[in-house]
Amino acid sequence: MQWDDLHTFLEIARQGSLSGAARALKLTQPTVGRRLAAMEETLGAKLLQRTPDGFVLTPIGESVLANAERMEQEALAAERLIFGGDIKMEGDVRVTTVDTLASQFVTPTLIALQKDHPNINVELAPATQALSLARREADIAIRMAPFTGNQIVARKIGAIALNFFASTDYLSGADMDAPQLITVMEDQAHLPEALWMEKQFPNGKIKMRSNSREVFFWAAISGGGVALLPRFRGDEDDRLVRVLPELPDLKRDIWLGVHSDMRQTPRIRATMDALIATFEENAYLLAPDG
Repeated sequence: MQWDDLHTFLEIARQGSLSGAARALKLTQPTVGRRLAAMEETLGAKLLQRTPDGFVLTPIGESVLANAERMEQEALAAERLIFGGDIKMEGDVRVTTVDTLASQFVTPTLIALQKDHPNINVELAPATQALSLARREADIAIRMAPFTGNQIVARKIGAIALNFFASTDYLSGADMDAPQLITVMEDQAHLPEALWMEKQFPNGKIKMRSNSREVFFWAAISGGGVALLPRFRGDEDDRLVRVLPELPDLKRDIWLGVHSDMRQTPRIRATMDALIATFEENAYLLAPDG
């Protein structure tokens, strides 16, 4: 049994489709299909059953899954040890964070880092879903929530202040007893931002949802309604006005995390140090009132 085949089986089971597994594995869909077919032919058994809703595990597939996951953990641990022992200031660094922080703070920092260390290559993923540090979907993550997991080394690197903004055009004719609202997708309704908006505007009408804070910003500028935006975006744009000027900011802590096996790798360490310095230097902008 080849690990590549087992890895393919794992991703199809997780994603539920050949196309999803192909994206996760960075392969073509036909290659993923051929690997699955070859593996099942070798075993003489079906591991996955195709249904109208996607692939599901067969009873034999369920039995194989736990073993494949254990093999994956061992392979990932070996990979982290190899990369963690790399002493060269070169190679790839994968960084993930929310789009709000990626554009204005993280991107310029990474470009400046590459000017000092031109052999470092960067992958920056402004992902709304938390990418796994253990599975090396990312090497460094910056999130607005504490990390979990015993193998993750994390530290608070700042805070971000948010408040409600809308365009002057919208406010000139809006019914603020029941304003139009721009908020998160329903699967993010548990986030502090969504709960804060619901508390302040209980009679508001949700007119737009998105998982992108950049979409919030442009929707508010375009007259779409009230959005909860970072102060560093809303305060600096003349097209926007604070909706509730006396309302205190909602503050979210900013955390940086890295897997313990990777934190001493020189290129990872240099990237972390640069990012930490950037957030410390911009603390006054991220949270203007301290």
